[in-house]
Amino acid sequence: MSLPQRSPSAAVPRPAAYGQRPFIRPAVLGSAPMVQRPLTTRPTAVRPATQHPTAGGTVMQRPAPRAAVSFLTVTEVAAIMRVSKMTVYRLVHAGDLVAVRVGRSFRVPEPAVRDYLAGARTDVA
Repeated sequence: MSLPQRSPSAAVPRPAAYGQRPFIRPAVLGSAPMVQRPLTTRPTAVRPATQHPTAGGTVMQRPAPRAAVSFLTVTEVAAIMRVSKMTVYRLVHAGDLVAVRVGRSFRVPEPAVRDYLAGARTDVA
């Protein structure tokens, strides 16, 4: 049993998602020429000269870039330290390991793990 073939009718443009151009299917060889509608563009906003950041003589300063801090989950910290997750939770609740609460879970900054491990070293005689 074969499936019915599509007729070579003119392509219907697919509605575009927000912020995208509409997709128009290319014409099939041997069919009637397809009329392409012009793509509309949004008008560009022109900022008045009075709102320019240097108009008042002062220059707006950008804030200094911050160092990127990556956060680790409790599972990742436990894997790094080779301990159980419960041990990490105990360290967080005791205040020995700095953590940030996000919703119902904890995130530990990577430098906090390094600081804890550097301070927890002991010399064995």
